[in-house]
Order: sequence, then C-alpha cells, then structure tokens
Amino acid sequence: MRRLYFIILFLVTSGALSTCQAQSLVLKSKDTHIRYTGRINMTDEAAEFYWTGSSAVINFKGTGVSAVLQDERGENYFTIIVDGKVINTLHLENAQKTYTLAEGLPDGNHSLELFKRTEWDKGKTTFVQFILDKGSSILPPPAVKKRKIEFFGNSITCGYAVEDTTGQDRGSAPYENGYISYAAITARHYDAAYVATAKSGIGVMVSWFPLIMPEMYNRLDPTDPTSLWDFTKYTPDVVVINLFQNDSWIVKIPDNPQFKERFGTKPPEADQIIKAYRELVKNIRKKYPKAQILCILGSMDATKDGSPWPGYIEKAVASLSDKGIYTHMIPYKNTPGHPSAKEQQAMADDLIAFMDKNIKW
Repeated sequence: MRRLYFIILFLVTSGALSTCQAQSLVLKSKDTHIRYTGRINMTDEAAEFYWTGSSAVINFKGTGVSAVLQDERGENYFTIIVDGKVINTLHLENAQKTYTLAEGLPDGNHSLELFKRTEWDKGKTTFVQFILDKGSSILPPPAVKKRKIEFFGNSITCGYAVEDTTGQDRGSAPYENGYISYAAITARHYDAAYVATAKSGIGVMVSWFPLIMPEMYNRLDPTDPTSLWDFTKYTPDVVVINLFQNDSWIVKIPDNPQFKERFGTKPPEADQIIKAYRELVKNIRKKYPKAQILCILGSMDATKDGSPWPGYIEKAVASLSDKGIYTHMIPYKNTPGHPSAKEQQAMADDLIAFMDKNIKW
C-alpha cells in the first residue's frame, strides 16, 4: 500500500510538472527582458505606443511568439522582424486581442521586434504582453545599442505613401511604412537605436493642422500638450532635422486656415523664417548639448533649383556658430508625390555618404 502511494504521488507530481513545462511563458509589459525604443508611455498595466518607429524587442528560445495588443481606432500597422528579417505586417483591431507574431520557427534562439510603422494620428496602441509558445524560454534582453539617432521630421520621415505603387500618393495607413523610410534605413545601416519625432504635414512655422514642431518636439503623448517627454531617457549621438517642406508650401497659400492663424494676411519675411528655424535648433541643442546635429532638407521640391529654403537653413545654422551643427541638402527627386521606396533608399544612401564623411561616433 505504501509503495502504491508513492507511485501515485510520483505520477501526479510528474503530471503537474509536465503541465507547468507545457504552459506558455508570459512577459508582461514591464518585464525587464523587453527592450523598448522610442517615446513610450509605461503605465502599470501596459506600454503605450504613439510615434512612428516605437518598438519592443525580445530574445527567446522557442518556435513562436504572440502578443496582446489593443489599438485605439484599429488603424495602426506594425512590422514584425524576426532575426533581422521582416516576416509580416500586422494590422490591429480596436479591441484587445491576442495576435500571432511568429510561428513555426526552428526551435532555437531568436530575436523578435514589434515595430510601429504608422504615425500617431492613427491613434495609440496599447501593448499588454508577449506570450511565448509552450516550451519556450526567455533569453537576456538585447544589449543597448552603442549608437543612437533621433530624427525630427515630417511625412518624408514617417514613410508617408511609400508603399502606394499606383502613383496616387495615398497616405492612409496601409500605404505608410516608417520601417522603410530613409531615417529608419539610415539607423539600421549604423546599427543605431532609432527614435522618430515626426508627423506628416508638420512644419517649423506652420503646418497643415494646428500644431508645429516647436510645440510638439518635447511631448511624450503627442496629442497632449501637458504630457512632456523626459529627454534624459534617450540621449542621441546624432540628431537629424528634416523640416521646412510643409512651410514652403503653406506660406504661399494665404487662404489656408493655418496660414491665417499663424501669419494673418502677410506671409513671413526671410528673417522671420530664419529666426524660427534657428530657435527650434537652439531648443533641441539645449536638450542634447553633446549631440552632433544635422540640419537637412529634401528630397521633395523644397530643394529644387531656385528654392530659397536651403538658404534659410544655412543662414540659421551659420548664425549659431556651433561646430557640432551641420547642413546638408538632399537633391530634389523631381517626381510627383512623396518619396517612393526606391527614393527613400536613395535619400538614405545620400545621407549615409554625408555622415560617413562628417560624423564621429
């Protein structure tokens, strides 16, 4: 009888252990094995993603990963990268749901990145947890990257319409992809951490909506003027500012509501434009006193022959007398609409060539 008792106890215990081993492994949003990049708001229950390029990365041993996510409006898209390769695009719904990110992987060590490819006007995304397939184990988080870049930009930096191959230049969510913008490509080239503080339509003095970069650049939640970003959480080695494309259009449209709001009836003079740009750069310099700052422009028509906007930038930067601030103009692409995937790559190639010659890591 005693022997039978121990046999039963052994079988029950073994079964319990097998059940435990078979359970999925859950990583809540605050788990230290998750490496986040971007201006992400961490609450007690979840991580809130707003900005293009915000990402979460894990290393694990196993065959697959899911995630529990909820999108504010069901408009955001995420790119799924496994072992450095894009494997899928995820379109979220506005209800909390478990999404399969990767499955059927060879049983071994892998990395997985969840990258927000759409911008904040599509609504925020709430990330609750990763769920690793049964039998998986978590590995140490990715090392903090030695190089860090931050881009301040507009639709070009966001990858607006980059996947619209019809020529209609559609900027709705399915055609936007910040992962293949020149900015993200440049960051990957240098194996650098990447933050994009960007919004389609934004300008330095005037935008296509009631918010300009000097009012947005320091926000955590871009929709909330009281939500301020802690700049000590991310200190880039290199800052790239690519702005003025939208200003260059709107200052010529006196009937535009934002023109009227910002300027009244008279467009800004050159001195006003130069001062506005200079003040933005000065404010960014105060946040990042040791960063190398690249004030660039392109590749849309603000850099076409005869445009005064490159000159405004050059004069603003010259007036700062700061050897750590550079200017660089990316040539006009001379095609309609926003940069295509091929043109975004060309922009990255151009910027990388300039950085190779001038930036010291």
